Amino acid sequence: MPSNSLLKVALAQIAPVWLDKSATLEKVKASIVEAAEKSAELIVFGEGLVPGYPWWLSITNSTAWDNLVQKEIHAHYARHAVQIEKGDLADIQKLAKKHQIATYLGIIERPADRGGHSLYCTLVYIDQMGEIRSVHRKLQPTYEERLTWAPGDGNGLQVHPLKGFTLGGLNCWENWMPLARTALYGLGENLHVAVWPGAVRNTENITRMIAQEARSFVISVSSLMRRSDFPADTPHLDYILENCPDVLADGGSCIAGPDGKWILEPVANKEGLLYQTLDFNRVLEERQNFDPVGHYSRPDVLELRVNRERQSSVRY
Repeated sequence: MPSNSLLKVALAQIAPVWLDKSATLEKVKASIVEAAEKSAELIVFGEGLVPGYPWWLSITNSTAWDNLVQKEIHAHYARHAVQIEKGDLADIQKLAKKHQIATYLGIIERPADRGGHSLYCTLVYIDQMGEIRSVHRKLQPTYEERLTWAPGDGNGLQVHPLKGFTLGGLNCWENWMPLARTALYGLGENLHVAVWPGAVRNTENITRMIAQEARSFVISVSSLMRRSDFPADTPHLDYILENCPDVLADGGSCIAGPDGKWILEPVANKEGLLYQTLDFNRVLEERQNFDPVGHYSRPDVLELRVNRERQSSVRY
């Protein structure tokens, strides 16, 4: 078996230090070091882990118009969002290079190329040389997420080589978008990364479905979030906790193989790193009978067009 056929992956099912960018990045760095010590070659973190998912939206009156409480929480969120252009991920890049470990990291981004004030749910891929290779902004925020996140664009619909594999990734309910998945399949994706805020109910069905559809490995990585994870200095914490359950995100990280069967069943309510070694040859075996963009496709009848241009309101 070729040496590049095996890939050891780490699934980082951890909780953020909620809405504290610096402290959460320290947890990310510690996880990368731990994964490297276990010889992992790829580590994946959950959706919007840095600085955290906007949990207050579903448990406060977040649709209230011109509401000072909602404005102040949002402003706090924005202050702790990641600004890639200012070097917020530089330490992560250095660790990736030092330990030769590729990283998919979910962040809340406040990008300068969109004016520097709106927030995007972004999935960043950093390769084993520490280079940022794609910055994928979630195409469509889901339901109440639209109150705090802006819609992204197709620029981040990219794939990346890692040993014998071709990696691609999507955020949360983007994984339900068949055309977004197809855009990655067409680029040769055979290891799909799906990141989530954290719930078994999100990952237990779709992970296997995508694997079976794509005849690819699918890694779903979720975060954790408990009532006790809200820091004491959170703005309007008492109000947020009024209707807050004990567990907001129970994890559910898992891996399905190219035949749609579990390699790692969803893990709930456990914080830490989960490991698995994947064999690329399994992809070739399952593509024998089905390949969604290869021998079992009809491009003369069905064709997808993808706009990967980075969108901007002003062009100079």
